[in-house]
Amino acid sequence: MDDKQISDRIGALIDEEHALERAGDPDRSRLGAIEVELDTCWDLLRQRRARRVAGADPDDAQPRTERTVEGYLQ
Repeated sequence: MDDKQISDRIGALIDEEHALERAGDPDRSRLGAIEVELDTCWDLLRQRRARRVAGADPDDAQPRTERTVEGYLQ
């Protein structure tokens, strides 16, 4: 995915997250999955930007595993 596709996916996930929250009785498992996918997308976008700044090919950036992305702060 390129930066635009990743950004578009992030936007779609945020829209879905907000719709679920407005529903009043949100599907907690889906909200959790959205959170993980958002974290993964943001991480990939940051990797691509960092590679670009460093003069490397942003297309070499790869999505990291859920365990890696969710374990950053632990």
